[in-house]
Amino acid sequence: QMQLVESGGGLVQPGGSLRLSCALSGHIYGLYFMGWHRQAPGKERELVASIRSGGSTYYDDSVLGRFVISKDNDKNTAFLQMNGLKPEDSGMYFCAIRPIVEDEYIYWGQGTQVTVSS
Repeated sequence: QMQLVESGGGLVQPGGSLRLSCALSGHIYGLYFMGWHRQAPGKERELVASIRSGGSTYYDDSVLGRFVISKDNDKNTAFLQMNGLKPEDSGMYFCAIRPIVEDEYIYWGQGTQVTVSS
């Protein structure tokens, strides 16, 4: 059973940085996408960045140039480096796994809260 645990959220001033971590336990068979999603109060959850098992990445336009997604296969951990944070980046951040044969993300963490405020 795949389990994901996020950490690294917190309160930061506009322009600041945070690094989120996602620790994965369990084994993924085959190719997959690992994605960081964000959900702000009253809004739908949205994908902000993803990384394929081979290493190719995707970024939503709202975070392109400010966020960097990466993973350490040896440590079974994924990261989201967030720079130049804006108040609109606030929300609950979730990491999730989508096996490439699936149409949607099926393994989810519990989330970590990010608040950008002065």
